[in-house]
Amino acid sequence: MIILVFALTALVLSWLVAAFCYRFANVRKGGTPVLLRMLPAVGDAGWRHGVVLYGDLELRYFRLSSVRILADAHFSRHHIEIVGRRKPQAGELEIMPERVSVVDVACRGVKFEIALDRDSLTALQSWIESRPPERTVRRVRR
Repeated sequence: MIILVFALTALVLSWLVAAFCYRFANVRKGGTPVLLRMLPAVGDAGWRHGVVLYGDLELRYFRLSSVRILADAHFSRHHIEIVGRRKPQAGELEIMPERVSVVDVACRGVKFEIALDRDSLTALQSWIESRPPERTVRRVRR
């Protein structure tokens, strides 16, 4: 019985280490560092550090403090829209530099803000503007 408990414990621990390594590799493989918060938010609260990865059909957000294996949020490329842009406000300057832009984004009724530096903002705008028309994207049968 002791051997079985030890084996199960070792199996669970090895799975957790593998999951952590998988997530760490996903987050580190060329993502763009951002601060993101879901709206509505009160004052300057709710900002989370993370990384976004651009895919063909979606934007995937990985929160740095999360233990989930997969992305913490997915945003469809065909439905994402930049609604507005502003500079960080007084309380936000404690967690982000003044040179970043805070972008208001909407996707299928979900509203959020992303704080990006100038180059990352250009990448986001280019990714959105260069999306193919929705009707030309073929659906994958599963």
